[in-house]
Amino acid sequence: MNEGLQQKNGRSFLRVGLVAVAMFGFGYLLVPLYDVFCEITGLNGKTGRIDEAAVVARYQPDLARSVTVQFVANNNLGMPWEFGPVVASMQVHPGKIYSTAFKARNPTTRDMVGQAVPSVAPGKASRYFNKTECFCFSQQPLAAGETKEMPLRFIVDPNLPKDVGTLTLAYTVFDVTQVAVN
Repeated sequence: MNEGLQQKNGRSFLRVGLVAVAMFGFGYLLVPLYDVFCEITGLNGKTGRIDEAAVVARYQPDLARSVTVQFVANNNLGMPWEFGPVVASMQVHPGKIYSTAFKARNPTTRDMVGQAVPSVAPGKASRYFNKTECFCFSQQPLAAGETKEMPLRFIVDPNLPKDVGTLTLAYTVFDVTQVAVN
């Protein structure tokens, strides 16, 4: 092989290596960037922790309006937990704080850690659904055979568009045991 061809191959190898490192770095940072983006925009119901006292002071309850909030639970592929809402739906007045819970049971013989990811539908209503306390804010460890009731406190913003009469809050629970342990 001539020396010019070896230099070209070396430069190509370096470029491909740099692209691979950049792609790995982007993939590694994608989840935290997505979380920040969702926190800022309220996408998928990820509005973060909200100071409940500040919310109560800011909103005037709309007792003339009633909105249905539905609760849905899903398990990510391979997540063996039994996971679901304590109640399937609630009638709420925008501007008032409400409480409910989800129940999780680890039927396996090993300790596990789960993380719930929320989603609110319709999408245009997600910025009007505010969680003040949620099990989705942190990872949830469950010992083998353990059952846990996990609280949820929320308020629907009275500025919710009038054409929205039903909100669906869905959670998908993921097995993050390997990530949490390491």
